[in-house]
Amino acid sequence: MTHPYDLIIVGGGPIGLACAIEAQKKSLNYLIIEKGAIVNSIFNYPLYMTFFSTAERLEIGNIPFNCLAPKPGRQEALEYYRNIHRYFNFNINLFEKVTEVQKLENQLFKITTDKSLYEAKNVVVATGFYDIPIEMSVKGEELSKVRHYYKEAHEYAFRDVLVVGANNSSVDAALECWRKGANVTMVIRKTEINNRVKYWVKPDIENRIAEGSIKAYFESNITEIRNNQVEIETPNGKVTIKNDFVLALTGYKPDLLFLEKMGIQLSDDELKIPTYNAETMETNVDGLFLAGVVCGGMQTHKWFIENSRIHASMIVDYITSK
Repeated sequence: MTHPYDLIIVGGGPIGLACAIEAQKKSLNYLIIEKGAIVNSIFNYPLYMTFFSTAERLEIGNIPFNCLAPKPGRQEALEYYRNIHRYFNFNINLFEKVTEVQKLENQLFKITTDKSLYEAKNVVVATGFYDIPIEMSVKGEELSKVRHYYKEAHEYAFRDVLVVGANNSSVDAALECWRKGANVTMVIRKTEINNRVKYWVKPDIENRIAEGSIKAYFESNITEIRNNQVEIETPNGKVTIKNDFVLALTGYKPDLLFLEKMGIQLSDDELKIPTYNAETMETNVDGLFLAGVVCGGMQTHKWFIENSRIHASMIVDYITSK
């Protein structure tokens, strides 16, 4: 057990790093604990992903994000945040997973990881939402051909690929796989492509569907996945198609059980929004704060880097004012 920190930040993504920057400004004794690489979620994005946000909206610590293209890609973002770490020299433990955060009777927090124990006066949870896929709960989903994460298209070239969903990740995967030679089919619950799809990509996928290059079943759902086939329920009845891979890019959710184990109250509806003070980001547990997309519960589209960077200064200003 080390000496108590003023602040422990769980999660080394952009918002966790922003919290550390504010902690440094106020001379707080802090530690970031990250279960993977620095900005691990961005590292796990598809190789050629382009952000919806422009570079300046991804900046933290008033350090410019120089980018040649109008929108930065994954590689540029990784380089930027590595340089942020070089500049600020964060106190950060990488590849160390927090397993428990417990409030003690002396009002300190005990933070248990897979490597050590720590104590802190305050804790910020900035863990994002990219770790737990939202499953389809259909027969055959456990097969190895079913993927909930997409990295690049090469593996799927010249194969029969089914992409589930109509959001940014699904549309990007469908287009990339098709352009690399895959026979792509999409299964979409709603009547159209999601309006939140990047505005420069949405016409592309709609045109590919209209011309028949990519087959799309709207108002449809997968009912069963087999080794060489997929069964789909459509408005016109059941359809069975040949299939080699299923890219079930149906979204992700925060580790809500992890939040509940800390004592954070969640809303009773399906959104599971955590309880926190919108002015300080402090939860119903004194000294325990939330920052970034984890604040939205299942509303993972509500908070982004660009609109949750401010959480860092709100939290640290409140801590130092007490």
